[in-house]
Amino acid sequence: QVQLVESGGGLVQPGESLRLSCAASRSLFGIETMGWYRQAPGKQREMVAVTKRYGSRIYADSVEGRFTLSRDTVKNTVYLDMNDLKLEDTAVYLCFAEVDGTTYWGQGTQVTVSS
Repeated sequence: QVQLVESGGGLVQPGESLRLSCAASRSLFGIETMGWYRQAPGKQREMVAVTKRYGSRIYADSVEGRFTLSRDTVKNTVYLDMNDLKLEDTAVYLCFAEVDGTTYWGQGTQVTVSS
């Protein structure tokens, strides 16, 4: 099992930046896949960025070049640095982790981009 605690959402203007954090209750080396999905009102949940156990990363086309996922294996925390935020990035961002074939989710953090 793993518990995930997210933080860092908020209200920003277009072009600004935010950093999301997701702290895991176990070593990242014990987690097969970890990362972020997002869900906007009336839309399907979509993958934003994921990292595999030993560090490879995948990004959605819509955030490539603007968002960066990083890992701190001492703090067991994954970060999502979001730059040049756009109105369409507004959503609830959900951290997830896959352990032994089971997917665990954080509680979600709201990111609102508004002028």
